[in-house]
Amino acid sequence: MAEAAVCCPQCGSRKVWRDAKRYTPSGFEIQRWLCRYCGRRFSDPNDIQRAGKAIPSVETGDTKPLKRRNAIVINRQICVTETKNLAAEPQTTEVLRRKIAEDINGKLVQYAWTMQQDGYAKETIRVNSSCLRALIERGANLLDPASVKEALAKEQKWSSARKRNAITAYTLFLKFNGMAWNKPKCEVTRKFPFIPTEQEIDALIAGSGKRNAAFLRILKETAMRSGEAKRLEWADIDREKNIITLNAPEKGSNPRMWKVSPALMEMVNALPRNSPEVFTGSLKSMKTTFQKTRKRLAQTLQNPRLLRIHFHTFRHWKATMLYHQTKDPYYVKSFLGHKELSSTEVYINIEHTLFEAGANDEFTVKIAEKPEEIKSLLEVGFEYVCQKDTLIFFRKRK
Repeated sequence: MAEAAVCCPQCGSRKVWRDAKRYTPSGFEIQRWLCRYCGRRFSDPNDIQRAGKAIPSVETGDTKPLKRRNAIVINRQICVTETKNLAAEPQTTEVLRRKIAEDINGKLVQYAWTMQQDGYAKETIRVNSSCLRALIERGANLLDPASVKEALAKEQKWSSARKRNAITAYTLFLKFNGMAWNKPKCEVTRKFPFIPTEQEIDALIAGSGKRNAAFLRILKETAMRSGEAKRLEWADIDREKNIITLNAPEKGSNPRMWKVSPALMEMVNALPRNSPEVFTGSLKSMKTTFQKTRKRLAQTLQNPRLLRIHFHTFRHWKATMLYHQTKDPYYVKSFLGHKELSSTEVYINIEHTLFEAGANDEFTVKIAEKPEEIKSLLEVGFEYVCQKDTLIFFRKRK
């Protein structure tokens, strides 16, 4: 709908609807308008001005004494062609607001349902719906692309990635409703992820409760996405062979299997088995608990770097360490479930920077002699260095 020539006297918006007409006693037509944003109902100021000019000037009552008989006009009558119920107007506006809100909410429900029918992941549906509701909170009318562009253009605490997600979500919303728009440009600059030390990751695991500790240990050893780990079921875990299988990956990744450490398997086996899922509750509640633990440990250990660690940071750390150990990008690609090698190449650059000569040459050295000792050191990431007589030397970068 094209913008009207008038604007709302309350909020200044030009997004208004025509809302019937009224007529002056002299029969002059005046257009009524209804603001689509604030709900204000008002008369066209241009029509009012023209109607005022069209009314002939009359002698006002204060020019003649009212007690004189000839000063009283008795040959006039009031002509009303439309009455206005002032008491009912606010109620009508509120009803209209509710109707518009209900219409938008209904379309959002239908939007989520259509995405589910088309096979979109639950997390994608949640993110898209969240973006659309955020646009509404910023004053956007989802049925008006110009209004959405205006909301996106406002200065707000949105990252470029979040803004891109909102544009993608709204584009899909318009498609489902038989509409289209010229979406605004949004360039997202890819940044290198933060890579913590293993000691920092282990500190978070040790300081967490039983459930979150097992969850974080799985992220550390398998590089799963948090949503993938949350979906794990007891049927996916082979406790005898210490194998975890992921058959429901996210973002179109390949299914994967991992041989995990006995220590991780002990942590998983200690969890209650009250449901088919290994980790009960919502992922949001687990994130909230993790953030509280992270904040507490950052203060206790006087290490603000811990505040930069998120669930996905474990995946970045594992990928970087894995490439450092193997120097095989195809193995790392397979381990992470990437379908394209380009998604893995970022970790090659990170590894070259972190572990260049002289960057960090401090190691923890262990000596083993018995097969059980050798096995336990290899399981926690130690590398073979050399052997002297019956002693075998291992090291792991600090």
